[in-house]
Amino acid sequence: MLTPAIITETVQRALAEDVPWGDLTVQLTIAEQAWLDTELTAREPGVFAGGPLVAETFRQVDARTEVSGLAAEGHRFERGEVLGRISGPARGVLTAERVALNFAQRLSGIATLTSKYVEAVAGNGASIADTRKTTPGIRALEKHAVMAGGGKNHRFSLSDAIMLKDNHLVALGATEGPALTRAIVQLKQRVGHTTAIIVEVDRLTQLGAVLDAGGTGVLLDNFSLDDLREGVRLVAGRAVCEASGGVNLDTVGAIAETGVQVISVGRLTHGAVALDLGLDAA
Repeated sequence: MLTPAIITETVQRALAEDVPWGDLTVQLTIAEQAWLDTELTAREPGVFAGGPLVAETFRQVDARTEVSGLAAEGHRFERGEVLGRISGPARGVLTAERVALNFAQRLSGIATLTSKYVEAVAGNGASIADTRKTTPGIRALEKHAVMAGGGKNHRFSLSDAIMLKDNHLVALGATEGPALTRAIVQLKQRVGHTTAIIVEVDRLTQLGAVLDAGGTGVLLDNFSLDDLREGVRLVAGRAVCEASGGVNLDTVGAIAETGVQVISVGRLTHGAVALDLGLDAA
């Protein structure tokens, strides 16, 4: 969740990086009393995200700056649309410009890409979810952008849920059969009833052991479409079925049609391209 504390701290870190000891250009060229009116303008269509960070960036640089008419998170816009107006002392506006745009462009790019995946599975009952394949230090921002684009958040961190992936199972010496069932049962006995236990499987023969143990969810990793359909049939509603691996805009629709409930897509965050937005003098 994008809390006020996260917004404030993230902007502080970004400005410390970009303006460590002042903006030499504006200090030496722009008069203190100069005023600037600008518009945040879309140079291509998309879905907006990052507004709270844009506003906070201008506020932190110069609290006299007024940010108005800022588009709502998740707002769909067309090329040329004005997404907000920023007016204030020219020095502050110009100093904050790049950091504010970086936030809006990056997060709007994620929101826009996510919206395309969501549209591709519309009507099939599957949710599009992100992963932990995020930029270190700004995960909360990127997961917020996924939500703005109509997607859902997977676990935020390793502390949120138990997910046994292929390497965990190898390290446990319990990749399938009774050994896998015992490992999951023993795990369930060590955690509270509210803790999700998700098990990644890469072949159908592992499913029985997971279901016998009462796992919360199964992640069907890199399954063919036929195997996804068979996996959904075998699970029969006893656990949440999630598909991952090999998911792109060309394949996601067919994956959704297999009956899985969740499709996790790493490229929502690690593959999104920043959207082209500009700050133009009004």
